[in-house]
Amino acid sequence: MTTMTETSARFREFKMPDVGEGLTEAEILKWFVQPGDTVTDGQVVCEVETAKAAVELPIPFDGVVHELRFPEGTTVDVGQVIIAIDVAPGSGDAPAPAAEPTQEPVEAASQGDGDAPKGRTPVLVGYGVAESSTKRRPRKGASAAPEAAAVAAAVQAELNGHAAPAAAAPAPAVPAQGGAPDGGRPLAKPPVRKLAKDLGIDLATVVPTGKDGVITREDVHAAAAPVAAPAPSQAAPEAPAAAVASASARETRIPVKGVRKAIAQAMVGSAFTAPHVTEFVTVDVTRTMKLVAELKEDKDMAGVRVNPLLIIAKALLVAIKRNPEVNAAWDEANQEIVQKHYVNLGIAAATPRGLIVPNIKDAHDKTLPQLAAALGELVTTARDGKTSPAAMAGGTVTITNVGVFGVDTGTPILNPGESAILAVGAIKLQPWVHKGKVKPRQVTTLALSFDHRLVDGELGSKVLADVAAILEQPKRLITWA
Repeated sequence: MTTMTETSARFREFKMPDVGEGLTEAEILKWFVQPGDTVTDGQVVCEVETAKAAVELPIPFDGVVHELRFPEGTTVDVGQVIIAIDVAPGSGDAPAPAAEPTQEPVEAASQGDGDAPKGRTPVLVGYGVAESSTKRRPRKGASAAPEAAAVAAAVQAELNGHAAPAAAAPAPAVPAQGGAPDGGRPLAKPPVRKLAKDLGIDLATVVPTGKDGVITREDVHAAAAPVAAPAPSQAAPEAPAAAVASASARETRIPVKGVRKAIAQAMVGSAFTAPHVTEFVTVDVTRTMKLVAELKEDKDMAGVRVNPLLIIAKALLVAIKRNPEVNAAWDEANQEIVQKHYVNLGIAAATPRGLIVPNIKDAHDKTLPQLAAALGELVTTARDGKTSPAAMAGGTVTITNVGVFGVDTGTPILNPGESAILAVGAIKLQPWVHKGKVKPRQVTTLALSFDHRLVDGELGSKVLADVAAILEQPKRLITWA
Protein backbone atom coordinates (compact mmCIF):
# COMPACT_ATOMS: atom_id res chain seq x y z
CA MET A 1 0.00 0.00 0.00
CA THR A 2 1.46 3.38 -0.99
CA THR A 3 0.80 6.17 1.50
CA MET A 4 1.61 9.79 0.80
CA THR A 5 0.29 13.27 1.49
CA GLU A 6 0.66 16.62 -0.20
CA THR A 7 1.63 19.51 2.09
CA SER A 8 2.00 22.08 -0.67
CA ALA A 9 2.48 22.22 -4.41
CA ARG A 10 6.18 21.76 -3.76
CA PHE A 11 6.56 19.32 -0.86
CA ARG A 12 5.09 15.84 -0.62
CA GLU A 13 5.24 13.46 2.33
CA PHE A 14 5.50 9.68 2.33
CA LYS A 15 3.95 7.80 5.23
CA MET A 16 4.88 4.44 6.69
CA PRO A 17 2.65 1.99 4.78
CA ASP A 18 1.13 -1.24 6.01
CA VAL A 19 3.51 -3.59 4.22
CA GLY A 20 1.96 -6.75 5.66
CA GLU A 21 -1.40 -8.05 6.77
CA GLY A 22 -2.69 -5.54 9.29
CA LEU A 23 0.72 -4.66 10.75
CA THR A 24 0.73 -1.57 12.97
CA GLU A 25 4.40 -0.59 13.10
CA ALA A 26 7.81 -1.11 11.54
CA GLU A 27 11.40 -0.33 12.48
CA ILE A 28 13.55 1.73 10.12
CA LEU A 29 16.63 -0.43 9.58
CA LYS A 30 18.51 1.65 7.02
CA TRP A 31 18.14 4.83 5.00
CA PHE A 32 19.49 4.63 1.45
CA VAL A 33 19.11 8.38 0.87
CA GLN A 34 19.96 11.57 2.75
CA PRO A 35 18.63 15.14 2.57
CA GLY A 36 19.69 16.69 -0.73
CA ASP A 37 19.70 13.41 -2.66
CA THR A 38 17.69 13.20 -5.88
CA VAL A 39 15.14 10.37 -6.00
CA THR A 40 12.96 8.98 -8.78
CA ASP A 41 9.59 7.25 -8.80
CA GLY A 42 10.08 3.63 -7.68
CA GLN A 43 13.51 4.17 -6.11
CA VAL A 44 14.04 2.34 -2.81
CA VAL A 45 14.68 4.92 -0.09
CA CYS A 46 14.78 2.77 3.05
CA GLU A 47 14.55 -0.72 4.48
CA VAL A 48 12.16 -1.43 7.33
CA GLU A 49 11.58 -4.48 9.49
CA THR A 50 8.06 -5.50 10.42
CA ALA A 51 6.92 -8.30 12.66
CA LYS A 52 7.22 -10.63 9.66
CA ALA A 53 10.13 -9.58 7.46
CA ALA A 54 12.51 -6.89 6.25
CA VAL A 55 10.97 -4.89 3.41
CA GLU A 56 12.36 -2.23 1.08
CA LEU A 57 10.15 0.84 0.58
CA PRO A 58 10.16 2.64 -2.82
CA ILE A 59 9.23 6.33 -3.09
CA PRO A 60 6.22 6.95 -5.37
CA PHE A 61 7.36 10.26 -6.91
CA ASP A 62 10.38 12.22 -8.20
CA GLY A 63 12.17 14.98 -6.37
CA VAL A 64 14.87 15.87 -3.87
CA VAL A 65 14.93 14.55 -0.32
CA HIS A 66 14.05 17.45 1.98
CA GLU A 67 13.87 15.72 5.37
CA LEU A 68 14.11 12.30 7.00
CA ARG A 69 11.67 12.36 9.89
CA PHE A 70 13.09 9.41 11.86
CA PRO A 71 16.63 8.07 12.37
CA GLU A 72 17.63 4.46 11.79
CA GLY A 73 16.59 2.14 14.60
CA THR A 74 13.32 3.98 15.28
CA THR A 75 10.05 2.04 15.46
CA VAL A 76 7.39 4.00 13.56
CA ASP A 77 3.63 3.51 13.58
CA VAL A 78 1.90 2.84 10.28
CA GLY A 79 0.56 6.14 8.95
CA GLN A 80 3.33 8.38 10.30
CA VAL A 81 5.29 10.50 7.82
CA ILE A 82 8.84 9.19 7.45
CA ILE A 83 10.25 11.33 4.62
CA ALA A 84 9.46 14.66 2.93
CA ILE A 85 10.31 15.21 -0.74
CA ASP A 86 10.76 18.50 -2.58
CA VAL A 87 9.06 17.69 -5.90
CA ALA A 88 9.83 21.11 -7.44
CA PRO A 89 13.42 21.92 -6.45
CA GLY A 90 14.75 25.28 -7.59
CA SER A 91 11.30 26.82 -7.93
CA GLY A 92 11.94 29.42 -5.22
CA ASP A 93 11.53 29.52 -1.50
CA ALA A 94 8.60 27.67 -0.05
CA PRO A 95 7.71 26.77 3.53
CA ALA A 96 8.92 23.30 4.43
CA PRO A 97 6.30 20.81 5.58
CA ALA A 98 5.89 20.80 9.32
CA ALA A 99 6.62 17.60 11.16
CA GLU A 100 3.66 15.68 12.49
CA PRO A 101 2.75 16.61 16.07
CA THR A 102 3.22 13.02 17.23
CA GLN A 103 6.83 12.98 16.03
CA GLU A 104 7.89 16.03 18.01
CA PRO A 105 9.01 16.12 21.58
CA VAL A 106 5.94 15.45 23.69
CA GLU A 107 2.70 13.55 23.54
CA ALA A 108 -0.23 15.67 24.67
CA ALA A 109 -1.73 14.87 28.03
CA SER A 110 -4.84 12.71 27.96
CA GLN A 111 -7.99 14.72 27.26
CA GLY A 112 -10.48 12.01 28.14
CA ASP A 113 -13.27 11.00 25.78
CA GLY A 114 -14.69 14.46 25.15
CA ASP A 115 -14.18 16.85 22.26
CA ALA A 116 -10.76 18.09 21.25
CA PRO A 117 -9.55 21.17 23.14
CA LYS A 118 -10.15 24.44 21.36
CA GLY A 119 -7.60 25.16 18.63
CA ARG A 120 -6.17 21.61 18.68
CA THR A 121 -6.76 18.71 16.34
CA PRO A 122 -6.70 14.98 17.16
CA VAL A 123 -3.63 13.03 16.00
CA LEU A 124 -2.49 9.42 16.43
CA VAL A 125 -1.82 9.90 20.15
CA GLY A 126 -3.62 12.57 22.19
CA TYR A 127 -3.93 15.99 20.52
CA GLY A 128 -1.56 18.18 18.57
CA VAL A 129 -0.15 21.50 19.69
CA ALA A 130 -2.38 24.57 19.76
CA GLU A 131 -2.70 26.46 16.50
CA SER A 132 -1.62 29.75 18.09
CA SER A 133 1.81 28.47 19.05
CA THR A 134 4.24 25.74 18.18
CA LYS A 135 6.45 26.23 21.24
CA ARG A 136 6.26 24.47 24.56
CA ARG A 137 5.78 26.65 27.66
CA PRO A 138 9.29 27.36 29.00
CA ARG A 139 10.11 25.66 32.26
CA LYS A 140 10.78 27.72 35.34
CA GLY A 141 14.35 28.31 36.41
CA ALA A 142 17.45 27.37 34.51
CA SER A 143 17.53 25.18 31.39
CA ALA A 144 16.62 21.55 32.00
CA ALA A 145 19.57 20.21 30.03
CA PRO A 146 22.26 21.60 32.41
CA GLU A 147 20.16 20.48 35.38
CA ALA A 148 19.89 16.94 34.01
CA ALA A 149 23.60 16.91 33.27
CA ALA A 150 24.34 18.07 36.81
CA VAL A 151 22.15 15.37 38.31
CA ALA A 152 23.73 12.71 36.07
CA ALA A 153 27.20 13.90 37.10
CA ALA A 154 26.25 13.76 40.75
CA VAL A 155 24.88 10.23 40.38
CA GLN A 156 28.04 9.08 38.58
CA ALA A 157 30.23 10.69 41.22
CA GLU A 158 28.26 8.94 43.96
CA LEU A 159 28.67 5.55 42.21
CA ASN A 160 32.40 6.14 41.95
CA GLY A 161 32.61 6.98 45.64
CA HIS A 162 33.46 10.64 45.18
CA ALA A 163 31.57 13.69 46.30
CA ALA A 164 30.20 15.85 43.50
CA PRO A 165 31.89 19.25 43.15
CA ALA A 166 29.97 21.97 44.93
CA ALA A 167 29.83 24.09 41.78
CA ALA A 168 28.23 21.23 39.83
CA ALA A 169 25.42 20.67 42.31
CA PRO A 170 22.95 23.57 42.26
CA ALA A 171 19.50 23.15 43.76
CA PRO A 172 17.97 20.43 41.56
CA ALA A 173 15.08 21.50 39.38
CA VAL A 174 14.54 18.02 37.94
CA PRO A 175 11.80 16.27 39.89
CA ALA A 176 12.51 13.05 41.75
CA GLN A 177 10.48 11.15 39.19
CA GLY A 178 12.99 11.64 36.40
CA GLY A 179 11.30 13.03 33.31
CA ALA A 180 8.09 14.24 34.98
CA PRO A 181 8.06 18.07 34.92
CA ASP A 182 6.24 19.69 37.84
CA GLY A 183 5.03 16.26 38.94
CA GLY A 184 3.27 15.66 35.60
CA ARG A 185 3.74 13.06 32.89
CA PRO A 186 7.37 12.36 31.84
CA LEU A 187 8.34 13.95 28.52
CA ALA A 188 9.25 11.47 25.77
CA LYS A 189 8.60 10.80 22.12
CA PRO A 190 6.26 7.91 21.18
CA PRO A 191 9.10 5.60 20.00
CA VAL A 192 10.91 6.19 23.28
CA ARG A 193 7.77 5.39 25.25
CA LYS A 194 7.42 2.14 23.30
CA LEU A 195 11.06 1.25 23.95
CA ALA A 196 10.57 1.85 27.66
CA LYS A 197 7.44 -0.32 27.65
CA ASP A 198 9.26 -3.14 25.83
CA LEU A 199 12.12 -3.02 28.35
CA GLY A 200 9.81 -2.76 31.36
CA ILE A 201 11.13 0.67 32.37
CA ASP A 202 8.95 3.20 34.23
CA LEU A 203 9.62 6.56 32.55
CA ALA A 204 8.94 8.30 35.84
CA THR A 205 12.19 6.81 37.18
CA VAL A 206 14.35 7.82 34.21
CA VAL A 207 16.63 10.88 34.46
CA PRO A 208 16.19 12.92 31.23
CA THR A 209 19.16 14.38 29.37
CA GLY A 210 17.38 15.66 26.27
CA LYS A 211 16.51 19.23 25.50
CA ASP A 212 13.79 20.71 27.75
CA GLY A 213 13.87 17.62 29.94
CA VAL A 214 12.83 15.16 27.21
CA ILE A 215 13.77 11.51 27.85
CA THR A 216 15.89 10.02 25.05
CA ARG A 217 16.46 6.44 23.91
CA GLU A 218 19.90 6.57 25.54
CA ASP A 219 18.29 7.54 28.85
CA VAL A 220 16.00 4.50 28.68
CA HIS A 221 18.87 2.15 27.81
CA ALA A 222 20.90 3.60 30.69
CA ALA A 223 18.00 2.97 33.06
CA ALA A 224 17.66 -0.59 31.75
CA ALA A 225 21.33 -1.42 32.33
CA PRO A 226 21.89 -3.55 35.47
CA VAL A 227 23.18 -1.69 38.48
CA ALA A 228 26.81 -2.69 38.86
CA ALA A 229 27.11 -2.21 42.59
CA PRO A 230 25.27 -0.39 45.39
CA ALA A 231 26.49 3.07 46.31
CA PRO A 232 29.10 2.64 49.07
CA SER A 233 28.25 3.86 52.53
CA GLN A 234 30.58 6.14 54.44
CA ALA A 235 31.74 3.27 56.61
CA ALA A 236 32.36 0.87 53.72
CA PRO A 237 35.62 0.90 51.74
CA GLU A 238 35.55 2.47 48.31
CA ALA A 239 34.72 -0.03 45.54
CA PRO A 240 37.36 -0.14 42.79
CA ALA A 241 36.23 1.27 39.41
CA ALA A 242 37.32 -1.93 37.66
CA ALA A 243 34.75 -3.93 39.61
CA VAL A 244 31.95 -1.68 38.38
CA ALA A 245 33.04 -2.08 34.76
CA SER A 246 33.43 -5.84 35.14
CA ALA A 247 30.00 -6.24 36.69
CA SER A 248 28.33 -4.12 34.03
CA ALA A 249 29.84 -6.28 31.29
CA ARG A 250 28.34 -9.51 32.63
CA GLU A 251 24.99 -9.02 30.87
CA THR A 252 23.74 -7.78 27.52
CA ARG A 253 20.13 -6.72 27.09
CA ILE A 254 18.63 -6.98 23.61
CA PRO A 255 15.21 -5.43 22.95
CA VAL A 256 12.78 -7.98 21.54
CA LYS A 257 11.15 -6.52 18.45
CA GLY A 258 10.45 -7.10 14.78
CA VAL A 259 10.68 -10.65 13.50
CA ARG A 260 12.07 -12.05 16.75
CA LYS A 261 9.16 -10.59 18.75
CA ALA A 262 6.63 -12.02 16.29
CA ILE A 263 8.31 -15.44 16.47
CA ALA A 264 8.17 -15.44 20.26
CA GLN A 265 4.49 -14.49 20.33
CA ALA A 266 3.58 -17.03 17.64
CA MET A 267 5.43 -19.90 19.31
CA VAL A 268 3.92 -19.19 22.73
CA GLY A 269 0.47 -18.95 21.18
CA SER A 270 0.92 -22.19 19.27
CA ALA A 271 2.45 -24.14 22.14
CA PHE A 272 -0.37 -23.23 24.54
CA THR A 273 -3.25 -23.39 22.06
CA ALA A 274 -2.74 -26.47 19.90
CA PRO A 275 -2.32 -29.84 21.67
CA HIS A 276 0.96 -31.05 20.20
CA VAL A 277 1.81 -34.69 19.55
CA THR A 278 5.18 -35.72 18.11
CA GLU A 279 6.03 -39.09 16.58
CA PHE A 280 9.43 -40.33 15.43
CA VAL A 281 10.79 -42.80 12.90
CA THR A 282 14.37 -43.70 11.97
CA VAL A 283 14.81 -44.64 8.33
CA ASP A 284 17.49 -45.89 5.93
CA VAL A 285 17.81 -43.19 3.24
CA THR A 286 20.72 -44.71 1.33
CA ARG A 287 18.66 -45.09 -1.85
CA THR A 288 17.43 -41.49 -1.55
CA MET A 289 21.02 -40.26 -1.37
CA LYS A 290 21.84 -42.27 -4.51
CA LEU A 291 18.82 -40.71 -6.24
CA VAL A 292 20.03 -37.23 -5.29
CA ALA A 293 23.43 -37.98 -6.85
CA GLU A 294 21.75 -39.21 -10.05
CA LEU A 295 19.44 -36.18 -10.30
CA LYS A 296 22.41 -33.84 -10.05
CA GLU A 297 23.65 -35.33 -13.31
CA ASP A 298 20.23 -35.27 -14.99
CA LYS A 299 20.00 -32.67 -17.75
CA ASP A 300 16.36 -31.99 -16.85
CA MET A 301 17.52 -30.77 -13.43
CA ALA A 302 20.30 -28.56 -14.79
CA GLY A 303 20.40 -25.12 -13.19
CA VAL A 304 18.37 -26.06 -10.10
CA ARG A 305 19.46 -27.05 -6.62
CA VAL A 306 19.18 -30.78 -5.94
CA ASN A 307 19.60 -32.02 -2.36
CA PRO A 308 17.94 -34.45 0.06
CA LEU A 309 15.46 -31.75 1.16
CA LEU A 310 13.99 -31.76 -2.35
CA ILE A 311 13.18 -35.48 -2.16
CA ILE A 312 11.89 -35.13 1.42
CA ALA A 313 9.59 -32.29 0.34
CA LYS A 314 8.24 -34.36 -2.55
CA ALA A 315 7.76 -37.35 -0.23
CA LEU A 316 5.73 -35.22 2.20
CA LEU A 317 3.58 -33.89 -0.64
CA VAL A 318 2.86 -37.45 -1.78
CA ALA A 319 2.05 -38.50 1.79
CA ILE A 320 -0.41 -35.60 2.06
CA LYS A 321 -2.01 -36.63 -1.23
CA ARG A 322 -2.52 -40.12 0.18
CA ASN A 323 -3.80 -38.73 3.50
CA PRO A 324 -5.50 -35.40 2.64
CA GLU A 325 -7.20 -35.04 6.02
CA VAL A 326 -3.84 -34.02 7.54
CA ASN A 327 -3.81 -30.82 5.48
CA ALA A 328 -6.29 -28.81 7.54
CA ALA A 329 -6.71 -25.95 10.00
CA TRP A 330 -8.71 -25.41 13.18
CA ASP A 331 -11.24 -22.57 13.09
CA GLU A 332 -11.75 -21.69 16.75
CA ALA A 333 -14.32 -18.96 16.12
CA ASN A 334 -16.67 -21.22 14.14
CA GLN A 335 -15.64 -24.49 15.79
CA GLU A 336 -14.87 -26.04 12.43
CA ILE A 337 -12.11 -28.08 10.84
CA VAL A 338 -11.12 -26.48 7.54
CA GLN A 339 -9.71 -29.06 5.12
CA LYS A 340 -7.51 -27.51 2.45
CA HIS A 341 -7.30 -28.86 -1.07
CA TYR A 342 -3.98 -27.16 -1.76
CA VAL A 343 -0.58 -27.34 -0.08
CA ASN A 344 1.46 -24.24 0.65
CA LEU A 345 4.64 -25.95 1.80
CA GLY A 346 6.58 -23.97 4.41
CA ILE A 347 10.35 -24.30 4.71
CA ALA A 348 11.88 -23.03 7.96
CA ALA A 349 14.91 -20.84 7.24
CA ALA A 350 17.39 -19.45 9.76
CA THR A 351 18.34 -15.84 8.96
CA PRO A 352 20.28 -13.13 10.81
CA ARG A 353 16.95 -11.65 11.90
CA GLY A 354 15.65 -14.93 13.26
CA LEU A 355 13.76 -17.97 12.04
CA ILE A 356 11.26 -17.33 9.25
CA VAL A 357 8.99 -19.75 7.39
CA PRO A 358 8.26 -18.73 3.80
CA ASN A 359 6.16 -21.18 1.84
CA ILE A 360 5.92 -22.50 -1.70
CA LYS A 361 2.44 -21.70 -2.98
CA ASP A 362 0.53 -24.63 -4.49
CA ALA A 363 3.48 -26.95 -4.03
CA HIS A 364 1.23 -29.95 -4.66
CA ASP A 365 0.91 -28.98 -8.35
CA LYS A 366 4.63 -28.67 -9.05
CA THR A 367 6.80 -31.16 -10.87
CA LEU A 368 10.12 -32.17 -9.34
CA PRO A 369 12.14 -29.61 -11.42
CA GLN A 370 9.59 -26.89 -10.57
CA LEU A 371 9.73 -27.79 -6.88
CA ALA A 372 13.55 -27.69 -6.98
CA ALA A 373 13.51 -24.25 -8.59
CA ALA A 374 11.00 -22.94 -6.04
CA LEU A 375 13.07 -24.30 -3.13
CA GLY A 376 16.22 -22.69 -4.47
CA GLU A 377 14.54 -19.32 -4.91
CA LEU A 378 12.98 -19.51 -1.46
CA VAL A 379 16.30 -20.25 0.27
CA THR A 380 18.23 -17.57 -1.64
CA THR A 381 15.62 -14.91 -0.94
CA ALA A 382 15.53 -15.79 2.77
CA ARG A 383 19.33 -15.66 3.12
CA ASP A 384 19.39 -12.26 1.41
CA GLY A 385 16.78 -10.98 3.86
CA LYS A 386 14.34 -10.19 1.03
CA THR A 387 11.47 -12.49 1.97
CA SER A 388 8.18 -10.59 1.73
CA PRO A 389 5.33 -10.89 4.24
CA ALA A 390 3.14 -12.39 1.49
CA ALA A 391 5.65 -15.21 1.03
CA MET A 392 5.19 -16.19 4.67
CA ALA A 393 1.40 -16.04 4.74
CA GLY A 394 -1.01 -18.89 4.14
CA GLY A 395 1.19 -21.90 4.91
CA THR A 396 -0.49 -25.27 5.51
CA VAL A 397 2.34 -27.63 6.53
CA THR A 398 6.05 -27.05 7.19
CA ILE A 399 9.41 -28.79 6.98
CA THR A 400 12.25 -27.80 9.32
CA ASN A 401 15.67 -29.24 8.55
CA VAL A 402 17.53 -29.37 11.86
CA GLY A 403 19.95 -31.87 10.37
CA VAL A 404 22.00 -29.07 8.80
CA PHE A 405 23.16 -28.24 12.33
CA GLY A 406 24.21 -31.84 13.03
CA VAL A 407 21.15 -32.49 15.19
CA ASP A 408 19.55 -35.94 15.08
CA THR A 409 15.96 -34.77 15.55
CA GLY A 410 13.68 -32.53 17.62
CA THR A 411 10.10 -31.83 18.64
CA PRO A 412 9.10 -28.88 16.45
CA ILE A 413 6.33 -26.45 17.40
CA LEU A 414 3.55 -25.94 14.87
CA ASN A 415 3.28 -22.69 12.98
CA PRO A 416 0.00 -21.03 13.99
CA GLY A 417 -2.83 -22.07 11.69
CA GLU A 418 -1.05 -25.20 10.42
CA SER A 419 -1.77 -28.82 11.19
CA ALA A 420 1.65 -30.47 10.97
CA ILE A 421 5.39 -29.85 10.84
CA LEU A 422 8.07 -32.36 9.83
CA ALA A 423 11.55 -32.15 11.37
CA VAL A 424 14.40 -33.78 9.45
CA GLY A 425 17.50 -34.86 11.35
CA ALA A 426 21.09 -35.22 10.23
CA ILE A 427 21.81 -37.94 7.66
CA LYS A 428 24.67 -40.05 9.02
CA LEU A 429 26.48 -43.25 8.12
CA GLN A 430 25.40 -45.80 10.72
CA PRO A 431 25.41 -49.60 11.16
CA TRP A 432 22.09 -50.92 9.87
CA VAL A 433 20.62 -54.36 9.29
CA HIS A 434 20.20 -54.58 5.52
CA LYS A 435 19.16 -57.84 3.84
CA GLY A 436 19.99 -59.78 6.99
CA LYS A 437 23.46 -58.30 7.45
CA VAL A 438 24.81 -55.36 9.41
CA LYS A 439 26.11 -52.82 6.92
CA PRO A 440 26.98 -49.10 6.96
CA ARG A 441 23.94 -47.22 5.64
CA GLN A 442 22.83 -43.58 5.38
CA VAL A 443 20.28 -43.14 8.18
CA THR A 444 18.18 -40.24 9.47
CA THR A 445 15.41 -39.65 12.01
CA LEU A 446 12.15 -37.90 11.16
CA ALA A 447 9.84 -36.25 13.70
CA LEU A 448 6.27 -35.23 12.86
CA SER A 449 4.44 -32.87 15.20
CA PHE A 450 0.73 -32.42 14.62
CA ASP A 451 -2.34 -30.74 16.13
CA HIS A 452 -4.23 -33.49 17.95
CA ARG A 453 -7.51 -31.62 17.51
CA LEU A 454 -7.20 -32.20 13.77
CA VAL A 455 -4.95 -35.22 13.45
CA ASP A 456 -5.35 -38.34 15.56
CA GLY A 457 -2.59 -40.84 16.18
CA GLU A 458 -3.60 -43.10 13.31
CA LEU A 459 -3.60 -40.35 10.70
CA GLY A 460 -0.35 -38.86 11.96
CA SER A 461 1.31 -42.27 11.95
CA LYS A 462 0.18 -42.97 8.38
CA VAL A 463 1.63 -39.69 7.11
CA LEU A 464 4.97 -40.24 8.86
CA ALA A 465 5.15 -43.87 7.73
CA ASP A 466 4.46 -42.87 4.11
CA VAL A 467 7.24 -40.28 4.14
CA ALA A 468 9.66 -42.83 5.61
CA ALA A 469 8.65 -45.50 3.08
CA ILE A 470 9.28 -43.16 0.15
CA LEU A 471 12.69 -42.11 1.46
CA GLU A 472 13.63 -45.77 1.91
CA GLN A 473 12.33 -46.73 -1.54
CA PRO A 474 12.24 -43.54 -3.70
CA LYS A 475 10.70 -45.46 -6.62
CA ARG A 476 7.43 -45.16 -4.70
CA LEU A 477 7.40 -41.54 -5.87
CA ILE A 478 6.46 -42.91 -9.28
CA THR A 479 3.85 -45.41 -8.15
CA TRP A 480 2.25 -43.29 -5.39
CA ALA A 481 2.38 -39.81 -6.90
